[in-house]
Amino acid sequence: LYTEPYAAAWGTAGQGAQLQRFADAARGALKVGLGVNAGHDLNRDNLAAFVREVPGVLEVSIGHALIADALELGYAATVQAYQACIDAGFAGNR
Repeated sequence: LYTEPYAAAWGTAGQGAQLQRFADAARGALKVGLGVNAGHDLNRDNLAAFVREVPGVLEVSIGHALIADALELGYAATVQAYQACIDAGFAGNR
């Protein structure tokens, strides 16, 4: 799933509609046996909500945001922070 529209809507009135759109797409993919991967402009602010609301996410691509955060926080702390976002998202949907 190309998540730029979700990221662009983050924090706006359109955020919920975008999450619903991606959740519906993921359900459709799962229904026909496809895996769900997502990425583009996901970051520490918007990742947990995405993982919580979009079913079946197996993998997320967070290259740019991860590198930008690592320049400030260091790689180890950044990876831990992103893992915490993912864990928080999955905790909310189980």
